[in-house]
Amino acid sequence: MSTPAAPTADEVDRLRDEAVVAIDAAVTLADLKQVRLDHSGDKSPLALANRGIGQLPTEDRKDAGRLIGQARGAVQQALAARTAEVEAAEEERALIEERVDVTLPWDVEPVGARHPLTTIQEHVADIFVAMGWEVAEGPEVEAEWLNFDALNLGPDHPARTMQDTFWVSPEKAAMVLRTHTSPVQARTMLDREPPLYVICPGRVFRTDELDATHSPVFHQVEGLAIDEGLSMAHLKGTLDHFAQAIYGDDMVTRFRPSYFPFTEPSAEMDLLCYVCKGRPGEVAACRTCRGEGWVEWGGCGVVNPRVLIACGVDPEKYSGFAFGIGLDRTITGRYDIADLRDLFDGDIRFTQPFGVEL
Repeated sequence: MSTPAAPTADEVDRLRDEAVVAIDAAVTLADLKQVRLDHSGDKSPLALANRGIGQLPTEDRKDAGRLIGQARGAVQQALAARTAEVEAAEEERALIEERVDVTLPWDVEPVGARHPLTTIQEHVADIFVAMGWEVAEGPEVEAEWLNFDALNLGPDHPARTMQDTFWVSPEKAAMVLRTHTSPVQARTMLDREPPLYVICPGRVFRTDELDATHSPVFHQVEGLAIDEGLSMAHLKGTLDHFAQAIYGDDMVTRFRPSYFPFTEPSAEMDLLCYVCKGRPGEVAACRTCRGEGWVEWGGCGVVNPRVLIACGVDPEKYSGFAFGIGLDRTITGRYDIADLRDLFDGDIRFTQPFGVEL
């Protein structure tokens, strides 16, 4: 086998020049990576020539090593210089293409807000859960018996007529859109043994015309406590705490005698007007309480024994109290909202001021 000839200076210069031309032609870091593999990698022509030095005659190795080493050094220098140029160019391009204009409006996307009806229901639930009560829920399409009969609303009661109730077809199904959340209380008494302490928030339906102060769909929270020895005094203390948690520690309440079929005795609960506070000289001109000094808040009373019997609770052993508060009017009164329809129009401009909490 013949001994290989040492590479000439012209051959080494040609390989070096080809590498430099390829390096200068690279415009991206990806191009440079490929050029580095082709002209500086382990299988590049100069690398293979360098590996062949060991097969040369001893007298040719020194000159061949010097020529090839100088060529490979020149290629490395060219690669380093071009890499710096390409990196600088790509960084400059990224600064231009990915530039963020910090002077542009940051709130282009509208910020959402939770509806006040949602937040007040959660707030009320938190108040009662902190007192050891539970939250109970039930269906909005309810059985006639649970909506009326179990609550001592007899067959001839005016609330059962088409003037007040949405009936679900067919008529023989005896189903209604619940007119209050009291059926949830009845379901709770039927399903569980006393003692019971539950609140029942939810949507209810009555055949009212939609106007500034009425809606066929509105929201209530009702409460029921069944235990041994409960009285009207316990009811008063519970509602006083509830009112103060909603309106502030200085809120004052009063009871007015009233009548409800499902409670006996019954009362209407009033709040001291949260605008004029009943102050002489201000109460007469107050639009919120219309000169009364008090604002009606809801109905309440001691659970009628007939309701307890209908729901399987022994009235000789247990007594209880119940109450119902309109959440829609609580909001409109608290925030001086003139038109109840604003709660249901779905306009984000109405809900935004409420933010994410009540």
